[in-house]
Amino acid sequence: MKNHWDRDSVFNDSLNKIVDFTFDDKVAKVFEDMLHRSIPGYSTIIGNIGTLTKRYARPGSNLYDLGSSLGAGAIAMQNNLSVPNCTIFAIDNSISMIRRCRSFLKNTSDQNIHLICSDINNIVIKNASIIILNFTLQFIPLDLRDNLIKNIYNGLLQGGILILSEKITFEDEKRDERQIDRYYDFKRKNNYSELEISQKRDALENVLIPEHLEMHFSRLKSAGFINIDQWFQLYNFVSVIAEK
Repeated sequence: MKNHWDRDSVFNDSLNKIVDFTFDDKVAKVFEDMLHRSIPGYSTIIGNIGTLTKRYARPGSNLYDLGSSLGAGAIAMQNNLSVPNCTIFAIDNSISMIRRCRSFLKNTSDQNIHLICSDINNIVIKNASIIILNFTLQFIPLDLRDNLIKNIYNGLLQGGILILSEKITFEDEKRDERQIDRYYDFKRKNNYSELEISQKRDALENVLIPEHLEMHFSRLKSAGFINIDQWFQLYNFVSVIAEK
């Protein structure tokens, strides 16, 4: 079945100079395709956000999608709300992403989703039952990550959850190489060329900084989270549920 989104061809042509990856209009236009062809298990993760919303959303609480891009996580929460008076905030620092997300939402019934163009490090989080960081933390400067997770913890209600999805690295170099090789096979299967894989890797090198899973667990524990469960992994992509 043909997908409705535009095909990702951002790195299809040979570039004289590789510049740092940015979430601009060109990327926003094809981002749905890029997500599904570049992130193993992406649809499963989004589906599980909906499932977790049914369990953890509290009446009268706020739900946050931090680094929301085109709003898939926010929409999954909206579509699975079973309690009243919840407000969903979809926050991204890319105006291109916010504009495209707004165009998706304008003809839908997702009126509880409030789009905000802002740096998520500047957001005051409060009265939250669910917070999503869906492949977002990896783009945050390393020296700001601890404080962001602490702010998230402080803004959660008792019993609320953070859903953290990330690309990771492995301490064992051979294991890391194996998982990366498998991931590139995944991209080849999704019809990315060697040129596209290489150029995008170079563009992301200074922008997307992955960490070991152990570092994520340590940061979550330091912030105060006690119940931390890795529920998903496919190659070097994982998702974690941290409960306050």
